[in-house]
Amino acid sequence: MFLSTQALLSGLIDYAGLFPPAGLGMASAVENYARYRESQYAWMLGRFIVPVSRLAEFETSADRVRSEADERVWPLSVLGGGDLQADVDGILEFNQRHAGRTTIDAIELKIVRPDEIGRAMRILPDSITPYFEISIAEDPAEMVGLIGEAGGRAKVRTGSVTPDGFPSSVDLARFIRTCAEADVAFKATAGLHHPIRSVYRLTYAEDSASAMMHGFLNVFLAAAFAYNGMDVDQLVEILDETTAEAFEFESGSVMWRDQMVVRGQLRVTRSEFAIAFGSCSFEEPVDDLKRMNLI
Repeated sequence: MFLSTQALLSGLIDYAGLFPPAGLGMASAVENYARYRESQYAWMLGRFIVPVSRLAEFETSADRVRSEADERVWPLSVLGGGDLQADVDGILEFNQRHAGRTTIDAIELKIVRPDEIGRAMRILPDSITPYFEISIAEDPAEMVGLIGEAGGRAKVRTGSVTPDGFPSSVDLARFIRTCAEADVAFKATAGLHHPIRSVYRLTYAEDSASAMMHGFLNVFLAAAFAYNGMDVDQLVEILDETTAEAFEFESGSVMWRDQMVVRGQLRVTRSEFAIAFGSCSFEEPVDDLKRMNLI
């Protein structure tokens, strides 16, 4: 495996097995997460994503599944509910009960109005990083700017279980470029099960429809190039690439056409800008990357 691949993929996948199209029960999702943390690909695994309203379920399942010998902290990101102050109180109590074992250090909040950002930031403690999910159908510059001024991070929805739930490459490239210009970190969620853009089945049902889906390599390499100055038109072209051969991985760099990002730039991009993506499957991305001989 190339060092550049490791820099791009480390901690990239937040496990969202509770959510569609997988839609697993809590026990199964927690069992999977525990198993993935013991696998040889654990270095690619990020946080476990859980609605704040289901933390009690998570505790019950984690207490049953997790061995006492596992001394590594499990990181969680929670989806906020309707009462942020109550959510924060519950999170802080949870973290106190599970200190040294499990910690919630991120919360994901869907917003539609600019004033929701400041209101949330006044409630949230510094120990919890907020990701504000915003629409990117229109120019997101105002919302991204306000998120940055408040010290938050952005979240973009990159897919769905229906064809109309996928943003265009133009809108997604504009979002990434806007975040880069504003120096606002982001995460993505949904529709990124596969490394390379192509037509895939939308669910695991036998009669599932198929649609063009974004590739997570496309998205996060576009982010790396954007963070190092690439313009939006070229970002669209990266997002639209449909062959793995478009990206040439070497030990210290990744090439796209005549453009290069080096390992250090990838590492900085991932730690400071393009943080992670939520996926209801961990195995699909891993299996695809193995078939591509990237891991």
